Amino acid sequence: MAELLRSGAKLTDLSCPACSSPLFRMGSGDLWCAQCQKKVVVVKEGEQIEDVKSFPALGTVESALVEKIQQTSERIRGETDIRELRRLNVVLASLLDNLEKVRKTGRSRT
Repeated sequence: MAELLRSGAKLTDLSCPACSSPLFRMGSGDLWCAQCQKKVVVVKEGEQIEDVKSFPALGTVESALVEKIQQTSERIRGETDIRELRRLNVVLASLLDNLEKVRKTGRSRT
């Protein structure tokens, strides 16, 4: 955090929604969480953020998730070991949850 201040970042009265650490405003105007090492976007209720076209990675992530879901499904189809089936089931559930989140994110930004 001290390094951010030395580099010219300003401490704000906002906190990170993920870890509750204080957020810094960078010279670019972006908010930054020093703890998570991530950019933070603040959206006020009822306010729309940038269009999905500004987030081309969403399409890439969605495609990758669909591909992994298909691969996992194929492995489940051929698996006979119950432990491996349980593990694959957890993986599949996680992939499906993430796919749903990506699709909701895309819809909420259009």
